[in-house]
Amino acid sequence: MDRNGNEDIIRLNNMIFYAHHGYYQAERDLGQKFEVDVELECDFSQAVETDDLKDTVNYKKIFERVGEIFNSYKFTLLETVAEKIARDVLRNFAVMAIRIRVRKPTVSMNGILDNVEVEIYRKKSA
Repeated sequence: MDRNGNEDIIRLNNMIFYAHHGYYQAERDLGQKFEVDVELECDFSQAVETDDLKDTVNYKKIFERVGEIFNSYKFTLLETVAEKIARDVLRNFAVMAIRIRVRKPTVSMNGILDNVEVEIYRKKSA
C-alpha cells in the first residue's frame, strides 16, 4: 500500500525465457523454457500527478533485469531463481514488495502434468 492506504500494482504476466536451470545436468546443458509472472507493489501517487515515467517503475527495465538474471546464472532450483529475482528487484527498483511465480512448463514425470510453479512474496525491509 502507498502512503495513502492505496494498493498500487504492476503485473508482468507470462514472461518467457529460455535458460539453463534445473536439477539434472541435462537440463542445465540443453536449457528449456521458463515462464515468469512478477507482481510489484508500488506507489503510483507521484506518477499520476506528473504523468512521467521517471516517477513510476519502468516495467521494461524490470523485464530486462529478469531476463538478465535468467541468462546470467545456472540455478538448480526454481526457488533459488525466484529469490534471486526478488532480492535484485527490491534492491534496485522503487517497489515495496514483489510476488514472483516461476513456472517450468516441461517437466519430466512419469505421468501428465501441465507445469510446476513456485511462488514467493517478499517485502522491502524498513
